[in-house]
Amino acid sequence: MTSLRTRGRRKQVFAAAFVSAALLGTAACGGGSDTKDEGGKSAAAGFDAGNNKIANASAKKGGTLKFASVQDTDSWDTTRAYYGVVWNFMRYYSRQLVTNKAEPGKPGAEVTPDLATGLAKVSPDGKTYTYTLRDGITWEDGKTITSEDVKYGIERQWAQDVLSGGPVYLKDVLDPKGKYKGPYKDTSKDGLKAIETPDPKTIVFHLPTANSDFQEMLALTSSSPVRKDKDTKSKYGLHPFSSGPYKFESYTPNKGTVLVRNTAWKQSSDPVRKALPDKITITLFTNADEMDNRLLAGDYDLDFSQTGLSPQARIKALKEHKNNLDNPVSGYIRYAVFPQSVKPFDNIHCRKAVIYGADHKSIQTARGGPLAGGDIGTNMLPPSVPGSEGQQYDPYNVLANDGKGDIAKAKEELKACGQPNGFKTTIAVRNNKPVEVASAQSLQASLKKIGITAELDQYDGAQTSGIIGNPTIVNKKNYGIIIMGWGPDFPSVQGYGVPLWDSKYILPSANNNFALIKDPKIDANFDKFTTELDPAKKASIATEINHQVSEGAYYLPFTFEKFINWRSSRLTNVYTTDGYSGNYDFTSLGVVK
Repeated sequence: MTSLRTRGRRKQVFAAAFVSAALLGTAACGGGSDTKDEGGKSAAAGFDAGNNKIANASAKKGGTLKFASVQDTDSWDTTRAYYGVVWNFMRYYSRQLVTNKAEPGKPGAEVTPDLATGLAKVSPDGKTYTYTLRDGITWEDGKTITSEDVKYGIERQWAQDVLSGGPVYLKDVLDPKGKYKGPYKDTSKDGLKAIETPDPKTIVFHLPTANSDFQEMLALTSSSPVRKDKDTKSKYGLHPFSSGPYKFESYTPNKGTVLVRNTAWKQSSDPVRKALPDKITITLFTNADEMDNRLLAGDYDLDFSQTGLSPQARIKALKEHKNNLDNPVSGYIRYAVFPQSVKPFDNIHCRKAVIYGADHKSIQTARGGPLAGGDIGTNMLPPSVPGSEGQQYDPYNVLANDGKGDIAKAKEELKACGQPNGFKTTIAVRNNKPVEVASAQSLQASLKKIGITAELDQYDGAQTSGIIGNPTIVNKKNYGIIIMGWGPDFPSVQGYGVPLWDSKYILPSANNNFALIKDPKIDANFDKFTTELDPAKKASIATEINHQVSEGAYYLPFTFEKFINWRSSRLTNVYTTDGYSGNYDFTSLGVVK
């Protein structure tokens, strides 16, 4: 899952990290100034009051919920979007057969019925899933949503030449041989044969091979229905047709978005969405500091990107408005990854030398410290994914000595890989991610102490998939270390690790298996995981995959990421959810008028 927010210039990351850490003690006590409501009473719920629990519970409807952002969406088309926060927001105007529960914390990652009357009826072999649609589900013009609309919305994933960008899990699971040509090229009347619609209220999926995460894939917004007569293909993202409680009033790229109530939507047909505000707006800013200042002034309710306040705004907020802040674990791991095609990183001992030589504490500080950067990462499976052992699994003993580098061990590994005097390499880092640049600089300084000279190459962050996602360019530029991060598309080792670690996902462009891992044992475990139906056994396989990846020394984990997120005192029903990587659950939010 891709994150959204970018910064336009370097921030004073290190200084802000130290100040934030110093302020943590007082923040945790919940003291300090609160924003006042119109009656003069304090409405701020307290520091971390919305972290995995509900702050300011209320059922009152009305008002305008105001998001602020410094970057536009990748797309409002449910088929094309890949930003996690966009999936979260899309549930305002799109529904799915099943979706994530509207509950705080871990339960929010569980799947619950949405358009369907219940979870799937699954055949004993795990290959057939049958759903029945609810009564009263309608489009914004009042027409009934049918099983054919759901099928057509899913079929659009096959039109990658027109609608590229979004996840394609269902494409791979339902049509692994790629026989279906997509709804725009298919000349048959049946469409994708793996999906049957025997009547307007019944939809049946036939999987060639069982996949135990299939319902999690259907919960992605890329599985939303789309009505064929309203499909404007590549232009659909400019004005999607609503199946949810809100519809588009306007969208101006790089300016803003306005949603208003969909009067055809019925609360009785939707057990998930509260639909409290009358209107929802997103306002785009060109300057991150201005946006953060406007948030702290109470002009806007929350940051759409959900990636935390900038360092200077964070310092001010912790001093003056700490009861309006939450400090969730994001679900992302930030890390360095070693492409094996770039020497000497084809040698595991050279990779281990970097892991041991890195000053993990310094990198954590560069990322904002424990409060705003996250806990030191010790392995490659996020805490929100079943099978994760968190910091308890520490194969390189990085938590010893307070996270400082183990220079002696690093030099042993350099000798073992035939580079006793060190070597030269290049660290690739996005130029529009100041915290990533600070992380790379910290790593650079650490490696110098063990004889590894690392040059930084700050490439155009807007061209990520075409630069570090192209193995040929990675080799040409000698990118031995790539700074990156990843979060789960859905909370399982498949939804997180397949694009990163499965050899089938090594691509000539838009590649995410940057380490070029081709381990038959890892591939076999992924195959085993997808057909295993027992949750406990699935978690055990996920743990084993994480051990294989971590002990293969393909990655240097930096942090299990955390953020300092702002919630205005106007917000009600505020809580973070594991279903969206520690973001607030947008669909439950309300506002005090």
